[in-house]
Amino acid sequence: MKASNLIAIDTHVHIESEIPDNDADKAAKKYFGDSGAGRSRKELADYYRSRNIGCVAFSVDESLTGRPQVPNEAVGQFAAANSDVIMAFASVNPMRGEAAVKEARRLIATGLFRGFKLHPPLMKFFPNDKAAYPFYEVMNEFKMPVIFHTGHIGIGTGMPGGGGVRLKYGNPMDIDDVAVDFPDMKIIMAHPSFPWQDEALSVCLHKPNVYIDLSGWSPKYFPASLIQYCNTLLKKKVLFGSDYPLITPDRWMKDFSEIAIRDEVRPLILKENAVRLFGLE
Repeated sequence: MKASNLIAIDTHVHIESEIPDNDADKAAKKYFGDSGAGRSRKELADYYRSRNIGCVAFSVDESLTGRPQVPNEAVGQFAAANSDVIMAFASVNPMRGEAAVKEARRLIATGLFRGFKLHPPLMKFFPNDKAAYPFYEVMNEFKMPVIFHTGHIGIGTGMPGGGGVRLKYGNPMDIDDVAVDFPDMKIIMAHPSFPWQDEALSVCLHKPNVYIDLSGWSPKYFPASLIQYCNTLLKKKVLFGSDYPLITPDRWMKDFSEIAIRDEVRPLILKENAVRLFGLE
């Protein structure tokens, strides 16, 4: 991926299974609306290439919702075949103990992955649970950036019992402990972290290794505090993310162009912060 050829880098893209939607998928579409984005890998690559946008892509290792994970190897191979626009992140549930540690090491050794994606509400763990620390030690050792879901989640919204998803696992304050204990591990807190936005801003401001991606929400719904910090103290630590296919870059970037972000800050959020974080050229 050559950053100079791109207009933006989307740090939050889901590679979805192409099987028919289950109940969780249908509830998510009701919550987000139908974006019209295709689910196939070819459609994803064509979409980003046609817009000169790079992206970080992954599939989440979880069994709570019944939505199958696209195998990590398939994600890595897909990204390698489309490396002009796609970087692969792997996903491994750290609560699997030694098996998770071995799997993380194996995946890193393939050379296909630039980081990892964790989803505490779907993986059912608090980020600062010490049982996850052996996994983080691997991330720290190899300086692998890790994306953590934070805040509310569209998956399960409106389903009986929220589809079994427990929002408590998405509190970004738990990530503060991880940032202290693993200072060489770059952490990206995914999404505006409603209802804990101020906590997320505080952690990101205080810990040099913590960043925020702005995926999962249309920018027109960003709270004033988030916009304020994007423009000032966190202008070099905030990243563009869409949440494709639930929200497309077309929609996100259009709404982003209409909010009160300073002209000099826009290129930082859209691309330059990601270039620096991921060590791109």
